[in-house]
Amino acid sequence: MNPETAAPPRDLTSAPPDRDRDGIWREAPPYFDDLRLGDAMESSGRTITEYDVVSFASLTGDWHPQHADAAWAAESPFGRRIAHGMLVISYALGLLPIDPRVVMALRSMDGAVLKRPVGLGDTIRVRAKVAGLRPLGDEAGLVTLAGRIVNQQDELVARMEIVVLWRRQTPEQPERSPAAESSGAAASQASGDQLSPIQDGRLLA
Repeated sequence: MNPETAAPPRDLTSAPPDRDRDGIWREAPPYFDDLRLGDAMESSGRTITEYDVVSFASLTGDWHPQHADAAWAAESPFGRRIAHGMLVISYALGLLPIDPRVVMALRSMDGAVLKRPVGLGDTIRVRAKVAGLRPLGDEAGLVTLAGRIVNQQDELVARMEIVVLWRRQTPEQPERSPAAESSGAAASQASGDQLSPIQDGRLLA
């Protein structure tokens, strides 16, 4: 693609100027072939609470005193209890405004770096840009999202890259006659329960 003629990146969480919608990402999620390198999105905020940290420690078994012991944490270099790094990363993935109608699966997470501690009462949000697009076949493609997690003071607390399996738009199937439906059902029975390329892992290799 010629960089001079390529369409500019868009903010996928802002409303299109010619439509009365809350946000293109939530209301009209783009299919893989509609994405562009540099397209951006930003999540809403999420305040980290006592309940979050204790629940995460209970689920994972990570009761390190930096997270669970206020007296110990007060004497630590951070001077307070902080959230688990993996809690911050996990919440960031959940905060991304990605739509299950198009985002099919998480493929990988790379280069996660924790830059600043997140304390109880801090609020995080995620900003991400489309950093890579790789078609995988007729059904889906791989999208790399470069994510930055910031706090309420807009300071970077973590960064990472995630790769997700993103649905491609397929042409609408024409209406089928009853005879064609019957023929299709018989053919399906004869072929057995064959898996799609995505289900059997061919597009995940």
